[in-house]
Amino acid sequence: MSEQIRVVLVDDHQLVRMGFKLILESEADIVVVGEATDGREAVAVVERLEPDLVCMDVQMPVLDGIAATREIMQLGDAAPRVLMLTTFRDEAAVRDSLRAGASGFVLKNSPPETLVEAVRVVHSGDALLDPQVTRGVIAGMLHDAPESAPTQVADALQAGVHDEGTSLAPTQHPALASLTERESEVLALIAEGLSNADIAARLFVSEATVKTHVSNLLAKIGVRDRIHAVIFAYNVGVVAPVE
Repeated sequence: MSEQIRVVLVDDHQLVRMGFKLILESEADIVVVGEATDGREAVAVVERLEPDLVCMDVQMPVLDGIAATREIMQLGDAAPRVLMLTTFRDEAAVRDSLRAGASGFVLKNSPPETLVEAVRVVHSGDALLDPQVTRGVIAGMLHDAPESAPTQVADALQAGVHDEGTSLAPTQHPALASLTERESEVLALIAEGLSNADIAARLFVSEATVKTHVSNLLAKIGVRDRIHAVIFAYNVGVVAPVE
């Protein structure tokens, strides 16, 4: 059996945690290694258990899920991926979650198979948000102040700023210059909301080849997952926001 995805569940309602645990542990490739009832406890549990992924409620006492995610991301390379959970679709909450460093967003009332798939998708670094939702969220983020960009994206973008503080043109951005022509194509298609399978069909290559390109370009532009690659692509002008 392949290595299991080690998950920490964070929610202030015990019944919710119990339900999610039953759903996730019915899968052979997922194991719940810890739980927390609020954001402050979540940070401590993550530091102690070093899970692969955290399922994080947005609204909690003591420290909310967004603030807790922001603290968890301070662990750097040791930080797990974070999947945010909420009871309603709120683009502001999605934007704040992405700024904090979350890699995905799923509704609590989604079918069990959706939660399971979301865990696998976020763990793999693949895209999770629906393309239309993604475009709306990113469009809102682009109208915000630059300092509100997700930390990893802000760091990547800073590499494209002159000492005088002026931004380089997209084609001059050092991270983009390091990409091969094919990697640049893949980045643009990711930003359009295409899955690996869609990209493979568009470029007439195998899905495994696309996964290799995605892995390489994420490393080169300095972000850890596809969603933040999309934000980066919009910020540097690889694609234009849909009006």
